[in-house]
Amino acid sequence: MPFFTSEQGKKILEANFKVLETEANILKAIAHPIRLAIVKGLLAEEGCNVSEMQDCLDIPQSTLSQHLARLREADILSSERNGLERNYYVVNKKAQQIIGVLSKFKLEK
Repeated sequence: MPFFTSEQGKKILEANFKVLETEANILKAIAHPIRLAIVKGLLAEEGCNVSEMQDCLDIPQSTLSQHLARLREADILSSERNGLERNYYVVNKKAQQIIGVLSKFKLEK
């Protein structure tokens, strides 16, 4: 494999390390099935509040809050207060692209 054994491969890795690190962090953040479902759902609905997500996912509010916090820390989600509700939105373009690619795969039954 010339990429991994050549000096050129090493230079490419060094030059793009920050980008690769950012992409790896996005993948880590969405690697959990619940977080992946949250991001996919928010993209499909173009935003949603916590109550609706909790009803749909059928998980405790505290668990949902932990997953939302992890996605916010990764700069994948943003939120807006709307009266008493907080609505969440996917704001990370790379995460949107990754989900777009994943959505092209068909799940086998």
